[in-house]
Amino acid sequence: IGGFPDRPHRGSETVTYMLAGRMRHGDNQGNVGLLTPGSVQWMTAGRGIVHSEMPEQEDGLLAGFQLWVNLPAASKMTAPRYQDIAPEAIPVVTRPDGMEIKVIAGTVDGRAGPVEAPTIDPTYLDVSLPAGRRFEQSVPERHSAFVYVFEGAARIGDTAVGRNSLAVLGAGETVAVAADGDAPVRLLLVAGRPLNEPVARYGPFVMNTRAELQQAFADYQAGKF
Repeated sequence: IGGFPDRPHRGSETVTYMLAGRMRHGDNQGNVGLLTPGSVQWMTAGRGIVHSEMPEQEDGLLAGFQLWVNLPAASKMTAPRYQDIAPEAIPVVTRPDGMEIKVIAGTVDGRAGPVEAPTIDPTYLDVSLPAGRRFEQSVPERHSAFVYVFEGAARIGDTAVGRNSLAVLGAGETVAVAADGDAPVRLLLVAGRPLNEPVARYGPFVMNTRAELQQAFADYQAGKF
């Protein structure tokens, strides 16, 4: 219940997707938000932000995901930005076979997700597959992509992907995932354009060079965030 008190970030974005429980956000830019089940927070640290994430549990449950998104060198020192996306703003595509796809970013069956990040053109889907069903999604061939299975077990080609397992995908234009066995499956499909830039990271700072990392620590200690 202690949560994550004030801490700094620079040079990246954080994407938080809540499944259960609640998380209270606050930062030194004056933003305050409450993440509830099904909601998404997209926070751009840019040149520097100090924020906290404190849990407010319901029925003892707290679950979700947080991904870090690298910013390109040209955007690392941009102004901090914060977005809260309510569950009702996230399109849900329901197919005749019972498959359900929550579209956080990208497009499925003509439904576009609310998150846009032109530098990486992301896809972020929460996919629920009934037993015996198969899901296919087009992604740009050169994008990096992964599948994370968090309920049930899946199969990608000849590869079994068990619960709490991450499958890093190779090059291709279509992701095809099948439910493996007699149980339903729930998974994340995430993809984005690679930046192809050097990465220097330490703790909460993600930059391009060691000198930029050292400057980030110096700026934070000097109160410049």
